[in-house]
Amino acid sequence: MFDQDFCYINDMNPKVRLAVIYLSLLGILLSSYLLYNFIVQPAFPLCTINERVNCDAVISGSVSTTLGIPTALYGLIGYAVILFAAVKGFSKLALGMAIFGTLFCLRITFIEVLVLNVICPICLLCQLVMIVILVLTVPAFWAALCKSTRKL
Repeated sequence: MFDQDFCYINDMNPKVRLAVIYLSLLGILLSSYLLYNFIVQPAFPLCTINERVNCDAVISGSVSTTLGIPTALYGLIGYAVILFAAVKGFSKLALGMAIFGTLFCLRITFIEVLVLNVICPICLLCQLVMIVILVLTVPAFWAALCKSTRKL
């Protein structure tokens, strides 16, 4: 039987829940910046620092698309779903998206650093934001799980 309380993060500290909301908004801004640069292809992107530290790999390089979709769009959608989950209180959805987002960001970072020898500062910020969201959503998920199993 489906337990409705299992999906909510009402037991989450309100400050933590607010932090997830703000972090997901920051992630939306960062991924929107990357998506904008992917679409517009500016001559001098703000995140281009030098040959090794730049966002070119994600804006126009080999990892700019994943399965034919702009990579930054995955981030934008992911952060929007996490924002929705945090506002509505869906801990399973928030945790699932945070896990997927962390693994997706790690894949991009792995390719950038070890294959392309490039570091994207905006991508690293996205990775950091996603890891913090993951760390914050795990306790909320376990609290909801414990609450739902007590009712059995």
